[in-house]
Amino acid sequence: MDSIELIESFADFKDEKNIDRITLMAIVEESMKTVLRKRYGSDDHFDVIVNPDKGDLEIYLNRKIVEDEMSEDDLLEIEISEVRKIDPSFEIGEEYTQKIELNELGRRNILAFKQVLNTKIAEYDNSNLYEKFKSIEGEIVSGEVHYIRHKQVILMDEDQNDMILPKENQIPSDFFRKGETVKAVVEEVGFKGGKPLIILSRTSPKFLEKLFEFEIPEIYDGLITIKKTVRIPGEKAKVAVESYDDRIDPVGACVGMKGSRIHSIVRELRNENIDVISYTNNQQLFIQRALSPAKVSTMEVDEENKHAVVFLRPEEVSKAIGKGGQNIKLASWLTGYEIDVRRDEPEEEDIELTEFSDEIESWVIEELKKVGLDTARSVLEKDVNDLLELTDLEEETIIDVIRILKEEFEE
Repeated sequence: MDSIELIESFADFKDEKNIDRITLMAIVEESMKTVLRKRYGSDDHFDVIVNPDKGDLEIYLNRKIVEDEMSEDDLLEIEISEVRKIDPSFEIGEEYTQKIELNELGRRNILAFKQVLNTKIAEYDNSNLYEKFKSIEGEIVSGEVHYIRHKQVILMDEDQNDMILPKENQIPSDFFRKGETVKAVVEEVGFKGGKPLIILSRTSPKFLEKLFEFEIPEIYDGLITIKKTVRIPGEKAKVAVESYDDRIDPVGACVGMKGSRIHSIVRELRNENIDVISYTNNQQLFIQRALSPAKVSTMEVDEENKHAVVFLRPEEVSKAIGKGGQNIKLASWLTGYEIDVRRDEPEEEDIELTEFSDEIESWVIEELKKVGLDTARSVLEKDVNDLLELTDLEEETIIDVIRILKEEFEE
């Protein structure tokens, strides 16, 4: 094998992997020096000159010229009489440079060189691939479904790089076909067995945020920022947004006219229900908005312990909790507060006894007020015997009063 044939073996890599000339030269030189270290024990006295453009690979051994019979290491030194056979002008103490032909390395070492070269170029390629995807962690990529396995789907990008979408990172209703183009966010990039491991996700909140960035120009331009995103993938999500321009309604801008802007996002997420909420530093107001679509009546907030008790009318409670508790769970994640929902029972209607002065004599009303019974309901909460004990009224009078009050509440 000559140098031309050897250079051709790695010139192919230059074209396939798009390795720049200087990097390729460094890889080839280091690969050859690796072989020289194995062959001679050291590469300190060797020069390797690479010219990928011409297909040149030259190896030179530099040795010190010593007196005859004074050479202690033939790799480091050469005797004067041997050198003067080549050029009589050489002197003791000078350095003699000798070209080493490739065939002198032996077939085994040449094959070892090719193997080392392949390994180092693969390492370079893997390192580049790792850096490429590491730099886009958290960004959306598209890939074609290449393999569908029980626990994962293998996607391939336009450069034929494999990307893994694990089952747990898929939306529950996801269904893929071979050859289909799938979007996902780059969740994690690592190494496994020396090769880059690119893990994708469609369930990450970051995936939803990036979809918003693609679909909402105001978010892409930085006029609206996403403060926090929480999801139950494929079911429901809440996104808190804030506008840096008072003229822009952040929620309206994200949803669009009749939901036009958010529609494509919902479709990509398999009809995931998305609530867009206007962010505020007012925790009480933020919790109230986070519980949308429920309307909160009153609220007690313990900021120190991150706990909130919200009171809602009975018909609003189911809205606050949501299907399977999804709404209150997401509201809690979004706000960072543990939220307890309580029914806000409306006070029962009551009427002052004085309102019945046309039907009940004033002295009777005064007698009842003496014992703290100054409203119709307070009287009706007592039975006849109770009222007989509390007041000086006759039984017949008490029965008449109860009848009149009941008629009023029954109307």
